[in-house]
Amino acid sequence: MSKPQLVLCTTPDQQSASSLAAALVEQRLAACVNIVPGLQSVYEWQGKIEHSEEFLMLIKTTSQAYPALESALSKLHPYDTPEIIAFDINAGLPDYLQWISKAVG
Repeated sequence: MSKPQLVLCTTPDQQSASSLAAALVEQRLAACVNIVPGLQSVYEWQGKIEHSEEFLMLIKTTSQAYPALESALSKLHPYDTPEIIAFDINAGLPDYLQWISKAVG
């Protein structure tokens, strides 16, 4: 049985986040994507400490759709190595979790 999942993915700007979110929903790989602006990220990349403003996408999907979602994000994302992290959703409003499953497919 497919479980609902929450996937986190950061983008460099609003336009990237919006276009990625639309593609995922249009392809029925995500039921909903929330875009959170104003994220500050500090990380090491290619030997340098980077400070970046990013946008966080909160992607609601299912474990069954996750492999295709990951593949689509990897192909469409502007970063060489995008942050794509998935968590199983173990509890939530049953009607909302059922909606995720119906919307993704």
